[in-house]
Amino acid sequence: MPAVITDQFRILNASNFVDTVTGIGGASPTNSFYVTLGLPNATVVGFGRQSDFDDNPPNPVDNINTNNHIGDTTLFGKRVTGKNVRRLIRKVDWTQGTRYEMYRHDYSINNQSPVTKSARLYDANYYVINQNFNVYVCIDNGSSGINTTGNASQDEPTFTDLEPSKAGESGDGYIWKFLYTVSPSDIIKFDSTEFIAVPNDWTTTTESQIQSVRENGDSDVNNNQIKKVYIDKQGGGGYTGGLGQEVDILGDGSGGKVVVDVVGGKITNAIVSSGGKGYTYGIVDLGKINDQVTDHAKLIPIIPPSKGHGFNIYEELGTDRVLCYARFGGDNKDFPVDTQFAQVTLVKNPTSIGTTSVYFNDSYSSMSAIKFPSTTTQNPTVGKVVQQNVTGGVAYGYVASWDKETKVLKYIQDRSLYFDPTNAAVIDQTDYDDVDSRGKVLAFESSPNAVTSDGFNSAIETTFSSGIATVGTKNVDLGVTFTNGLASPEINKGSGTILYIDNRATIKRDSRQKEDIKIILEF
Repeated sequence: MPAVITDQFRILNASNFVDTVTGIGGASPTNSFYVTLGLPNATVVGFGRQSDFDDNPPNPVDNINTNNHIGDTTLFGKRVTGKNVRRLIRKVDWTQGTRYEMYRHDYSINNQSPVTKSARLYDANYYVINQNFNVYVCIDNGSSGINTTGNASQDEPTFTDLEPSKAGESGDGYIWKFLYTVSPSDIIKFDSTEFIAVPNDWTTTTESQIQSVRENGDSDVNNNQIKKVYIDKQGGGGYTGGLGQEVDILGDGSGGKVVVDVVGGKITNAIVSSGGKGYTYGIVDLGKINDQVTDHAKLIPIIPPSKGHGFNIYEELGTDRVLCYARFGGDNKDFPVDTQFAQVTLVKNPTSIGTTSVYFNDSYSSMSAIKFPSTTTQNPTVGKVVQQNVTGGVAYGYVASWDKETKVLKYIQDRSLYFDPTNAAVIDQTDYDDVDSRGKVLAFESSPNAVTSDGFNSAIETTFSSGIATVGTKNVDLGVTFTNGLASPEINKGSGTILYIDNRATIKRDSRQKEDIKIILEF
């Protein structure tokens, strides 16, 4: 049977996601979301990786197996808060000489928008952003049944008045309705070449500009719902009365009126004089000026979303995308600057190490760590394998970070370390000779046994149990607490639900740079 997932369902899902991140109705969120960086060993042949990863990053695989592996290679995460999530719409810049489409409630496969040939409103170019980051919806573009594409826009809208207005004196026929101004902070975090950020709390905020637009759009209060009546067909003659005649807009609402001009027996102009309220459809009553008309005019009242333009801009602009923003700076101990990453993910509800409680702190480290004595002179290399003889066999890990000052090594235990190391072409579950001693994941131990890697050999500082290291005369916060020289991740490995995966060429971190990550979710 024919069926469709509606635009409003997509908008609802986007809004639900934002509410989940920010807390519904201002309540404290019950879920936590993190942008994570990981895969410091992307070009090391292993589980799902080849040596050409940087030249040809593979398409992410969406299955439980891959998600579990991401838990192995994640380095750290930054929480996404209400300040760092926004609904998005496509960016449509105002440019002089461009034809924009007017807002209509009835675009469909059988009534496509005249310029972009869109079968849905939200794909049409019916709104713009100007150079001052003001957003406007097009109420009228000079179009009619005899000029379906409308005119080229000549006057940039710059006003912030509440009522729709023309933008200049060119006579281009455009009427614009101001909606909002993108805030400076949102421009910094969320602006892009493709999308415009939309305020999070349109329906509840008391911010003066938004509140004024929202309340002006409430036709229950202002009786100004309908703003435009479109002349699809002028009629073939027989209408009388001349210019400036006020007639009623019938339908399921009330109070709507339109002033029409009759020239040569045809309807040549229609201006809404009272927008009324409660309309989901409308019919213009031309009966009192109908003098035996044989070819009737067709006037279409354009029905705004919700109660009126500006009342609910999520419905008006089609906000079915959400941007999550995170900044990774070098001043956070969870984010070592000497590491690298090739994978970005969005994770919901990781749990605190050793518990089932959802983790809510601002950031986390998902790496294990080892503290070595201050006398250690050798330096392990990021990306190389580090190992230690432990009870039951050998513990392996990839070096993710090495702090020369504090002598702290952070590492991940990628499952590919435990497959057959002699056959790089087959990194999978194939049986091999040493599987009984190598195939089991073992933890590093606080013992006299040295930890070794290429060009590195040092014993663990087994007497160190603290989160503060003394370097010379200063105390350095390590970000995690060590017990007998070892520190666990702050979350349970692989915990949480992965919602988004992005593979990219390896990016090396540096103390002189910060990484701004923007994830766009389309519902």
